[in-house]
Amino acid sequence: MPHLGRRLGALTAALAMSVTSGAILSPASAHKGDGVPDKQATATGYGGAVSTVDADASAAAIKVLRNGGNAVDAAVAAAATLGVTEPYSAGIGGGGYFVYYDARSGEVHTLDGRETAPAAMPNDAFINPATGKPYNFTPELVTSGVSVGVPGTAATWERALERWGSLSLGDALEPAIDVAENGFTVDETFNLQTAENQVRFEAFPATSELYLPGGAAPAVGSVLKNPDLADTYRLLGDEGTGVFYEGPLADEIAATVQNPQKTSTTKLPVPKGFMTAEDLANYEVLDQDPTHVEYRGYDVYGMAPSSSGGTTVGEALNILAPFELPDRVRGKGNSRNQSEVLHFYLEASALAFADRAKYVGDPNFVAVPTEALLDDVYGKERACEIDPLKAAVKPVPAGDVNDYDGTCDVAPAAEDAKDTENINTTNLTVSDKWGNVVEYTLTIEQTGGSGIVVPGRGFILNNELTDFSTEYKADDPNRIQPGKRPRSSMSPTIVLKEGDPFLALGSPGGSTIITTVLQTLVNRIDLGMSIEDAVAAPRATQRNTANVTAEQAFIDSPSGKVLAAKYGHAFAAAGAPGTSAAEIGAATAIEFHRDGRVTAVAEPERRGGGSAMVVKPAR
Repeated sequence: MPHLGRRLGALTAALAMSVTSGAILSPASAHKGDGVPDKQATATGYGGAVSTVDADASAAAIKVLRNGGNAVDAAVAAAATLGVTEPYSAGIGGGGYFVYYDARSGEVHTLDGRETAPAAMPNDAFINPATGKPYNFTPELVTSGVSVGVPGTAATWERALERWGSLSLGDALEPAIDVAENGFTVDETFNLQTAENQVRFEAFPATSELYLPGGAAPAVGSVLKNPDLADTYRLLGDEGTGVFYEGPLADEIAATVQNPQKTSTTKLPVPKGFMTAEDLANYEVLDQDPTHVEYRGYDVYGMAPSSSGGTTVGEALNILAPFELPDRVRGKGNSRNQSEVLHFYLEASALAFADRAKYVGDPNFVAVPTEALLDDVYGKERACEIDPLKAAVKPVPAGDVNDYDGTCDVAPAAEDAKDTENINTTNLTVSDKWGNVVEYTLTIEQTGGSGIVVPGRGFILNNELTDFSTEYKADDPNRIQPGKRPRSSMSPTIVLKEGDPFLALGSPGGSTIITTVLQTLVNRIDLGMSIEDAVAAPRATQRNTANVTAEQAFIDSPSGKVLAAKYGHAFAAAGAPGTSAAEIGAATAIEFHRDGRVTAVAEPERRGGGSAMVVKPAR
């Protein structure tokens, strides 16, 4: 997709515009020559690196690294900047998962900053009391107060800085405050995402004032400011995130969820939510151990439940492990052999997704068999279900985690549930000169979240609670329960080789996050692609459905044609051309080389292309 690089810079006094709230649009020419480079998808060098979807966010992280900050400091700076420039994907109105490799100890740590359901949320919250039937998923449920979970992002930033950072929260937020005050250049992706959400945004005065100036999506090349968010960030920096979770701001968030302010012309019902100020005051970020599997000599670390990313990626790798996939690629560019590897990837993914649906939820509410799901013996037994010559009929049933021994004679358990997770989020990858690494995925759920901007505060609230199963079933691990974290697919992943970082990667994309990370690992490790090619390659996602959802380029590729004709995989295009749904994921990654170099990689095309930067291109 063609794009304009976003650029950060101060406007001249003659061009400055002053308002008390809402967005400011200014001429893009005021931002030329401001020192922020255009996007590039790959950067190799030394001293630390970053990859995000946005040039302003990557520049914020590099500035922190060059000024002596570490990977955690830079990750928070980049994430906060994404809250300005990628507000439809992430921000302090949402949550996420933070994975950190500590070079000094050689250990991987994680933070669960996932949103939680309000304490008063009933099991039938997604049932329309007027009809007794479930709300339509879109636009009613996704554009509502009832879909808003208690945000965890601000608390995650503060906790990460307290544990591993060197900067104060206020210092880490400074680059984002500058971008919010001075503005960023609207590119085609931002314009498209705004236009796709126009009806939802028009439902709320605060949202339409900020993101629909003049009643329409901001024009490509214009400059968008968010002074309200700059003030909110400054408040957090000065007083800490306690002001987000207690006091006037918390009261405003709760009031907005309980009674969203609507425009008089909207036809959307906007169901009210249940969140209270007490829910915000009771929110906690969770310190927890990562998931871990060994795969072909690599140690793969991911995010444990409440995310399903670590268990599902890990299980799929264990299913693939018994097959000598690298040996199947007998010639570079041989599409027939590549298709054989991709067949195993698709089948392993379906099996892991079947288990994800049956077993994975918030471990504080359901007994998640994480150890069994990540047991290589269980993976070997699940691998028995793969026919090397043809695709299985989908959906396939889940396995039995209570009865396995690595052989192929165990009857499968019952089938799974429907996945409702939406497609958007953002991801960032950061390393520093000391060898510390951060992989961080954060989100407000679908593109534009709930669509509700907290009036006067400049950020959109999430609609993460739609990640719960829409129908309540007592045996569903992802059923609605008060205080519970909905199951997520976010899969921030760090891979070590002989104890040292080899690769860090992650992606947005709802439940396709899992397959994006898994396919990238297969591309890099089993197919021997460079990390640049592994990220850029066309994608297909098999989430235990009758059809494989794939980008059109994958369907049209030689491998895609062989997978359909020889193996019987049925493909469905990811989305209509020219829409944001036509792409799967928007990955970021850093690969670490033995000579001390790092290669930061972002998407060359997806979501308008990403931004990879290094501190020093040469020693």
